[in-house]
Amino acid sequence: MKKIIVFWIMAGALTCVHPVVAQERDSRQDTTEMVTQDTLTADSAMATIDADLSGEDADGALEGGGLHKQLKRKFIEGSAKFMSLVALALILGLAFCIERIIYLTLAEVKTKKLMKDIDARLEQDDVEGAKDICRATRGPVASICYQGLLHIKEPLEQIDRQLTNYGTVQINNMEKGCTWIRLFIAVAPSLGFLGTVIGMVMAFDRIETAGDISPTIVAQGMKVALITTIFGIVVAVILQFFYNYILSKIEHLTAQMEESAITFMDSVTQFKARNNGRNG
Repeated sequence: MKKIIVFWIMAGALTCVHPVVAQERDSRQDTTEMVTQDTLTADSAMATIDADLSGEDADGALEGGGLHKQLKRKFIEGSAKFMSLVALALILGLAFCIERIIYLTLAEVKTKKLMKDIDARLEQDDVEGAKDICRATRGPVASICYQGLLHIKEPLEQIDRQLTNYGTVQINNMEKGCTWIRLFIAVAPSLGFLGTVIGMVMAFDRIETAGDISPTIVAQGMKVALITTIFGIVVAVILQFFYNYILSKIEHLTAQMEESAITFMDSVTQFKARNNGRNG
């Protein structure tokens, strides 16, 4: 009898415990499923955001691109015929600018040292040594001094006239090619304006063909027409910058030539005074 009672008590306890365990197990399963579902939802949301960002980046890269790509696209849009002429003006103008800058840079020397060396040779009555110094030195200053030494036996007025005339020749040599640079500065915007006018005429032809003044047709035609003007003005500004730099170097060399000519004439005057005193 006691065994039966004990058996029924244990059975009742197990019966009470089983629903609790099952309930806890179901709760854990539900929690796990909810966490898994939330994780999947978050992952999918992040994937969607990444895809959107990637799409935006791709669109931005496609629309913007690098500077050279944008210039290439605008170059094509602006009618290759006139844009090629503007680009040719830029290339030729830069070629002349670079050549002048190199020439003028090489023409710059230490004029004060040069004049001191020439004066030292003349004080020693070594005219040939002074000529050798001038021949070994590049630039217009040395060339002017050499011409003066060639006529050192002539009167001072004649030497001064020779320096002035040869100085004019040297200035013309320094300005060689500047006429072409000025030409390209003037031609580049003119080609741009010509392309603009022709582009507008073509735009009106499209409007006439379509038979309707569509904003899209007008905007597209005006955009293509104005691109040539923009490029022409940009080319002119670039060449103008280099041209002004070249002019500044020419002015600097001209000032050096004038100062050196005055110093040279003083040295020649002293040289003649010494020689005339000795001859007397």
